[in-house]
Amino acid sequence: MHPILIKIGNISIYSWGFMLAIATLIGIWGVGKLFEKEGLSSDTALNMIIIMVISGIIGGRLSYILIYEREEFLISPLAVLFTSGLSGLIWYGAFIGGFIAYFIYVRKKKMPFFKIADMFAPYIALGYAIVRIGCFLNGCCYGNITDSVCGVVFPTVDTFPRHPTQLYSSALNFILFVVLWRLYPRKKFEGQVFAVYIIGYSIYRFIVEFFRDSLITYGFLTLGQVYTLILLIIGVILYGWLKRRHIY
Repeated sequence: MHPILIKIGNISIYSWGFMLAIATLIGIWGVGKLFEKEGLSSDTALNMIIIMVISGIIGGRLSYILIYEREEFLISPLAVLFTSGLSGLIWYGAFIGGFIAYFIYVRKKKMPFFKIADMFAPYIALGYAIVRIGCFLNGCCYGNITDSVCGVVFPTVDTFPRHPTQLYSSALNFILFVVLWRLYPRKKFEGQVFAVYIIGYSIYRFIVEFFRDSLITYGFLTLGQVYTLILLIIGVILYGWLKRRHIY
């Protein structure tokens, strides 16, 4: 693993943070181009993405603390908040944090909610795919022990080959990005691309969770699969509601 990508003197560039930076820059460029095509300012895309990324990191960190470090947080709040850095994050918390920032921004600026969400959706998938490569290099979010040819040893965990679920996630989200990118100019109603993203992400995540090492389970389902099923239901209901609203 290569958690530190480059080290120059006392300055270290971490793999996960570097991939997040790349994902953010690509998102700013891509969403900015779509904004310009729709007659909106690319500077608005820049402002929105920066705010959403910051809010997402805060949401991801707080959700991780709530689930995995609650007792430690009660003993030493500041230490828990900052010692784990960006490695102690949960995607669902990050998504909620970023979504809250998005919701507040578009409501305040009186922007079309689902039209803008459609522009963001492909780049959320692409950004996720890039950041998961950072997870692989960092050695986190690994899978279960396996004897398959796909097995990878994560030295900071143990000496057993494990599913590189980070790379599975990355590959599937690159595919999801292509699907959403091709759907965008062909969409039948506003919000369709965003709803398809939620559904597509939910299906992918539910499957990958079978191969991922999970600390919390509910019966035969992992905590991630429980969240995913809820998100899938939301996505299907949202798609149906938006489609009916468009028809009538």
